Amino acid sequence: MQPSKKMFSLLSFLLLTGFLIADTSNGLAPEVTDLNAEDVSYSLEKKIPYLKTAFVDFVPNDLDDFIPVGTLDSDSVNKEAIESFLQEIADEKHGNTDSFLISHKNHLLVESYFKRGRINYPHYQMSITKSYTALAIGRAIKLGYMDMEDLNKPIVHFLKDLDLSSIASGTKEITLHQAMHMKSGIRIDKKISKELMKDPESLKKQGQIQAYLQYTQPIKSSEVTFKYQGADPSIAMQILEVKVPGSAEDFIRDELLKPMGITNYSWQEDVSGLPKSAAGSSICSRDMLKFGMLMMNKGVFNDQPLIDPEFIEIATSALDKNPNRTYGYFWWGHEVKVGSKTYSCTSGRGAGGQLILIFPQLELILVTTAHNKGMGQMLKLAGQRVIPALFGKI
Repeated sequence: MQPSKKMFSLLSFLLLTGFLIADTSNGLAPEVTDLNAEDVSYSLEKKIPYLKTAFVDFVPNDLDDFIPVGTLDSDSVNKEAIESFLQEIADEKHGNTDSFLISHKNHLLVESYFKRGRINYPHYQMSITKSYTALAIGRAIKLGYMDMEDLNKPIVHFLKDLDLSSIASGTKEITLHQAMHMKSGIRIDKKISKELMKDPESLKKQGQIQAYLQYTQPIKSSEVTFKYQGADPSIAMQILEVKVPGSAEDFIRDELLKPMGITNYSWQEDVSGLPKSAAGSSICSRDMLKFGMLMMNKGVFNDQPLIDPEFIEIATSALDKNPNRTYGYFWWGHEVKVGSKTYSCTSGRGAGGQLILIFPQLELILVTTAHNKGMGQMLKLAGQRVIPALFGKI
């Protein structure tokens, strides 16, 4: 007799609590009830009460959301090791983790929620919002509103409302390509930034980019180095706004998210009036997995080519690198050592612990959300614990 969905769910709760509490064995992931779009925000998310018991599902529900599901039924899988890791998460040994998902070969195998994690509540996304912004640019190229040559054109070529007579030396040469891997060269003193924010009306629309280009220190192309900052993704979002029909907000909703079945989300507005690009989206854990699937499948999702492979290749390449990481178009890369082997990982990262970890060699995607004060341990730890459990002792 095959174990039923209900039996698996019951076992999961016993695993994480040591006892069974009422109404937790129905196989349904925890939700926020009566959820409205206006309820989704960073401030309201902090008020979600912690789950009384963690939820772990080794037979995830097929929600008809373009995510195929599977089970950990292979003889080579060390399910006990995965259970042990999830138990540690439930025991708060790995920070304030809210969700943890495991997908192999585009099939969701494990779905778990802890603390503030809910299957239907979009988790606030910090810098990983930059990664989604890059994919919006890739989608615009795929649909013909931009082309790959646009990446190497100066940003002033697109932003016609700028007053070029007052911008700093060297800013006319900044390209979209440079901005999308944090090498615009823009450097603005923090005191000047604070003063600019006192007049938010001046930063509406392209006024935001005008301020960046006008008040930056002069840029010498030979001295430009990588700097992780909000100015560069803001440039990408502004160019998206002028290149696509309608608005950047409409384009992201209708052409990037809807084709992936992502409708339950939130995206904050920047001071410019455009969607925020450095941080500010709120995405459900399953929908984060969809972005991982899109990346791993080189721009294809649900058999639909949404982004050209050429763009994905550049976005995940080592446009900038140091001994510990690489950086492409707002997507990170690093190596994860497991035993004697090393695996390449492409990642979207958000402070607090929102992570999409993609291991192309293994066709493995790990998704986690959290509300840590820093990045948390999962960037390094998740692969080290899950890979040997799924693929045998290394």
